[in-house]
Amino acid sequence: MGRTVATRARHARTTARRAADRGPLRFLAPAGLLARGLMYVVIGWLALQVAFGKSSQQADRSGALHALGGTPFGAVALWVLVIGFFGMALWQLSEALFGSPAAGHKASMRLRALARGLIYGILGYAVLEYAIGAGGQQSSDQQSVDLTATLLRHPGGQAVAVVIGLAFTGGGLYLGYQAWQERFREGLRLAEMRAVTGLIVGWLGRVGGVARGVVFVTLGVFLVVAAVTAQPQQAKGLDSALRSLAATPGGPWLLALVAIGLIISACSRSARPAGRGSSNLRP
Repeated sequence: MGRTVATRARHARTTARRAADRGPLRFLAPAGLLARGLMYVVIGWLALQVAFGKSSQQADRSGALHALGGTPFGAVALWVLVIGFFGMALWQLSEALFGSPAAGHKASMRLRALARGLIYGILGYAVLEYAIGAGGQQSSDQQSVDLTATLLRHPGGQAVAVVIGLAFTGGGLYLGYQAWQERFREGLRLAEMRAVTGLIVGWLGRVGGVARGVVFVTLGVFLVVAAVTAQPQQAKGLDSALRSLAATPGGPWLLALVAIGLIISACSRSARPAGRGSSNLRP
């Protein structure tokens, strides 16, 4: 009896997963990748302008939304982001509920999908608020300072902030390592590419991945410093983290390189073919 119930449950999950793969949900993930890619491209472009002193716009999500909203097709672009982020949220939640053919039904993978779904849902809601004029977007710098200050006001908050900062730093180093080892190739259909195309994809993937890693490491280091010194104003958001790169010995050229890397990362990851399973659709 127990075996029959378990078999039926597995069959129900498999049927639901197949329905999601073949139904409208399979078009939501590419839409989410497109939305995320568009956001990264705009942020990278703003950072590139900041590097050479041609823009005072925030190089973060709030700045990207403001920049997009100011274009002739701003309203359309904003709604593309809303649909894309909510679409990706739904896709990730379906992976959390039913598992995926690529990752199976591992609890760790489903928890990661749930976390990604919640993050994309929050992003979609924030963009929706901006699109309908229901609220302004707080800069990433102010958000980081406020969240750090909130943590430091609670017992044990300093340790939690340090752990989060170290997690960002470790995650950035891991992203850079994965990019350098070209782990991103595992989600690409290399057999369908020409040799020259494969070389170009490898170079773009490396540069883009390392750039994203540098950004995460920078955010993590600033958060650890803010926690250890108990000075929440030392925490940096994406904009300040990028601008701090311009103050290094590499100067604006380092920031320009990272900005170009972010754009490359956005374009290469958003252009991944959407095959069966989620291996091609990981954020």
